[in-house]
Amino acid sequence: MIRRNIQLNEQGRLRHFLTIEGLKRQVLVDILDTAESLSGVTDQTVKKVPLLRGKTIVNLFFEASTRTRTTFELAAKRLSADVLNLNISASATKKGETLLDTLRNLEAMHCDMFVVRHADSGSAHFIANHVAPHISVVNAGDGSHAHPTQAMLDMFTIRRAKGDFYPLTVAIVGDIMHSRVARSQIHALTTLGVTEVRVIGPKTLMPKDVEALGVHVFHDLDEGLRDVDVVIMLRLQNERMQGELLPSEHEYFQLYGLTQERLERAKPDAIVMHPGPINRGVEIESGVADGPRSVILQQVTHGIAVRMAVMSMCLGSHAEGAAA
Repeated sequence: MIRRNIQLNEQGRLRHFLTIEGLKRQVLVDILDTAESLSGVTDQTVKKVPLLRGKTIVNLFFEASTRTRTTFELAAKRLSADVLNLNISASATKKGETLLDTLRNLEAMHCDMFVVRHADSGSAHFIANHVAPHISVVNAGDGSHAHPTQAMLDMFTIRRAKGDFYPLTVAIVGDIMHSRVARSQIHALTTLGVTEVRVIGPKTLMPKDVEALGVHVFHDLDEGLRDVDVVIMLRLQNERMQGELLPSEHEYFQLYGLTQERLERAKPDAIVMHPGPINRGVEIESGVADGPRSVILQQVTHGIAVRMAVMSMCLGSHAEGAAA
């Protein structure tokens, strides 16, 4: 018996969006195409469509975030959904109530989707396995495991700038070991069929057996950037590091910081990306972050359309299942 992917309904459409790993290329293309169709909503006088009118979406953030929570909230409101932002620091879970008790109470309020951010890897999967059948779960980042909507907004940004994925060489630079974004990006890039994915960083910040993900490993930034089409810089995940993995941020910048001079090793039309927040002078210099090749602010804008796409697809698949 073949075990069905928990993320998909019986028709093969998104029910939850927990990780990119295990999803087929067509599902990712559908997300990108749906985001493209919704991207114009931001330019309208009334920035709303009625796709999720009457639905209630709960932002369940157990870990601090401004950019991700804000874009999820904007995306939900532009789909005409009602949005509840749960303040976890003041919630009943701090008073001894279990996570499952909290979920059951939210379900009793007839909510339709949980957007979950949690410091523990696997938490979104745990919640998805325990919610009522009519509720969708979207992973907004779990530990060092996955951040699928960030990866998809990055894919959307790349497709907008470069068109096809298959001829591209993409470099991901920095703290690969602790980055949930990097893992999701690697799965997305390889599934969408890019020519080569390179990961660049010090040995202390490189996961063991990372080559098994289908990437080429570089420890020298100058060598790794040669002739790439896309450069994705990552933030140092200091809050997830245990022990002294780096001598100093200054030395890290000397070896792995992206400068104008180093960027010259990439192709002349290479774009520079960063999932944010940016540490200027640590992983990237301001001249590059604010320069003509940077698409960092476009990533933020595209995040709204991509999250609108994911939420509408997940809740649309429930309606589809109910109709069947």
